[in-house]
Amino acid sequence: MKTDIQIAQEAKLKPITQIAELAGIELSMVEQYGQYKAKLSYALLDQLKEKKNGKLVLVTATNPTPAGEGKTTITVGLGQALCKINKNAIIALREPSLGPCMGIKGGAAGGGYAQVVPMEDINLHFTGDIHAIGAANNLLASMIDNHIHHGNTLGIDPRTITWKRCVDLNDRALREIVVGLGGPVNGMPRQDGFMITVASEIMAILCLANDMMDLKEKISNIIIGYTYTGEAVTARDLNAEGAMTTLLKDAIKPNLVQTLENTPVVMHGGPFANIAHGCNSVIATKLALKLGDIVVTEAGFGADLGAEKFLDIKCRKAGLKPDAVVLVTTVRALKYNGGVAKEDLKEEHIDALKDGFANLEKHIENLQKYGVPVVVTLNAFVTDTEEEINFIRSACEARDCNFAVANVWEKGGEGGIELAQKLVDVLEHKTSEFKFLYEDHLSIEEKITTIAKEIYGAKEVVIEPKARKVLDKINTLGLSHLPVCMAKNQYSLSDDPKALGKPQGFTTTIREIRISAGAGFIVALTGSVMTMPGLPKKPAAELIDINEKGVVTGLF
Repeated sequence: MKTDIQIAQEAKLKPITQIAELAGIELSMVEQYGQYKAKLSYALLDQLKEKKNGKLVLVTATNPTPAGEGKTTITVGLGQALCKINKNAIIALREPSLGPCMGIKGGAAGGGYAQVVPMEDINLHFTGDIHAIGAANNLLASMIDNHIHHGNTLGIDPRTITWKRCVDLNDRALREIVVGLGGPVNGMPRQDGFMITVASEIMAILCLANDMMDLKEKISNIIIGYTYTGEAVTARDLNAEGAMTTLLKDAIKPNLVQTLENTPVVMHGGPFANIAHGCNSVIATKLALKLGDIVVTEAGFGADLGAEKFLDIKCRKAGLKPDAVVLVTTVRALKYNGGVAKEDLKEEHIDALKDGFANLEKHIENLQKYGVPVVVTLNAFVTDTEEEINFIRSACEARDCNFAVANVWEKGGEGGIELAQKLVDVLEHKTSEFKFLYEDHLSIEEKITTIAKEIYGAKEVVIEPKARKVLDKINTLGLSHLPVCMAKNQYSLSDDPKALGKPQGFTTTIREIRISAGAGFIVALTGSVMTMPGLPKKPAAELIDINEKGVVTGLF
């Protein structure tokens, strides 16, 4: 069996200029990065502003398992399948992070015959967007310490600085550090730390900005810490927003690539969904809606994380309205949630499947609360039995969900035609009555409680004293109208990663709350979730290699 990278390297790519023409983009709006990648001018969205929007389809999934669900693979395969049935479809995706790429999760370009290419470039440095975001983030960090070193006229209390440095790699040793060692010439010593770039507020800001000036305004509103008298200090106070925005002048432009079947893909931004809001950029999504009649996008991890944030944060901020949601699962994932060990998932276990279906059922119930039609798709594996598939089909249809089996990993777009047809039928005959889970006027505590109880199924919410102090600060600063970005492990509906299926009677614990005033949301950290991941015992980086001809191997 061929690996993903072997399939990608054998692909017949079209020059990116041809992909742009296929998407209806004037070549004057295309800035080529080699033969198969391009940046799109931010003037393009303004050029297309009078054009009618297409339909917006969100792809999400049940909670991830070690067996893998293939959400991005389904997203890509669905886009290809829509084109095969003569629909003008555009795919809108996030950019991969080097952290998971070198760690354990893998890339974010799909798999098998449902991939975005050039896969190696996309999964490595791509067009440099994430590096630019890291540079802008770290410029602000250096300006904070420089200001303190040169007299601290703003009166910043170093003990209150919340702004962290970042790097786009998994490195647990950088979670907590001390800067300024080595004497007065090196600045004032203080405790600091790193987060992974894709969890940074700069990444969130880039992905939620509507244009260059909106990006600059959001950056200027970043709160980096507080004065000795308790006043908030912003990037604007440090005169940092101009230089930071300048570093992002190219990164704000969406990237254009293609699938193995030459379907256009707008790929831009890459926030994590367990510790950030997990969606591609607003600019990319809005651009895709002007270019395609149907836009297929995705949100990271399970529907309890990525989809909730897409619907309650991104759609709220950008004025978007999804027309349908595709919910991805696998027989193996449901059996795993039903208690079957990973090594036994290839065997038929109907009783465990029925128990594990509770996880899928909860995600269906959650998505229907938003008033959006739901299509469940089963990402097929050769070990799936007819009885297992029929059970899931019947159970989904009994819950007012269309159902389709997809086999896009093996067959590409051809394997997604059933799903594409079901989706088109939903788009044509069902109306989205989209609504948010909570209203702006609720307090931050009420918003957290609503998400924890309505989406996760928690019995109660406990907010620890450290986090409660920040709630008081939020009220003082007049920021309680902002939405909440929950940071939670991805493996369970609860904040305990070992609680599979549909946990009952649990408590969600909020151990820390952070203010992301620039991005325009409040981050609530639950359980033991980390904003800087670590590498596993055997990282994927050990398997990646390159030969004398520049051919990459081991990249999935």
